Amino acid sequence: MDIIEINCTDNIFPKQLLSLKHSPKKLFAIGNLDLFKEDLFSVVGTRKISEYGVKYGKKICKELVLRDIPLVSGLAIGTDTLVHNTCLEYDGKTIAVLPCGFNKIYPKENKNLFKKIIKNNGLVLTEYEHNVDATSKSFLERNRIIMALGKGLLVIEAMKRSGTSVTADFAFKSNKKVYAIPRKSWK
Repeated sequence: MDIIEINCTDNIFPKQLLSLKHSPKKLFAIGNLDLFKEDLFSVVGTRKISEYGVKYGKKICKELVLRDIPLVSGLAIGTDTLVHNTCLEYDGKTIAVLPCGFNKIYPKENKNLFKKIIKNNGLVLTEYEHNVDATSKSFLERNRIIMALGKGLLVIEAMKRSGTSVTADFAFKSNKKVYAIPRKSWK
C-alpha cells in the first residue's frame, strides 16, 4: 500500500477543501484518488447507533450506493462502520477520513475495514503524519474534511453536544444540505 502525499497546490487536491477556513496544507492518501472527481456524499453519526439508526441508516446508504454515489465517513465505531460496510456490501465506493496517521489507525478494531476499503477501490486519507495519534481535537479536524468533501451531509442520531452535531453545524454554515435520522427515543 503506497501512501501518496498531496499538497494543497496539486491539481488532484480536492477543491472543496480549499474553501475551508482552516484548509489542510496537505493530505496523505492510500487508494483510489479518482474518487475526488466524483460527487460525494458525507455521512456521520453516533458511535452508539441504535437498531433504528442501523435500519434506516443502512437503507439510505444502500440507496445512495445503488445510485453510484460514493460515501465519505470517518472509520469510527458505530455509524461510520455502518456506512463503510454498506458501501462494501453493495459494491459501492467509499472514502474514510482518519483522525490520525496511517501508522496509528484508530480505532484498532477497524484495521481490517481500513484494508477492505483500499482493496475494494476505495480511498483512505488523513491530514496527519504517519505516527500521529488521534486526539479529541483531531476528530473535529477530521470531521471538517468529511463535511467539506460531500455535496450534502446525512447525520444519524447525533447527540446534542457531540462531534457529530459540530459537523452538522459546519455543514449548515457552509450552506450544504443537511439531512438527519434522529434518535427514535431518548431513554
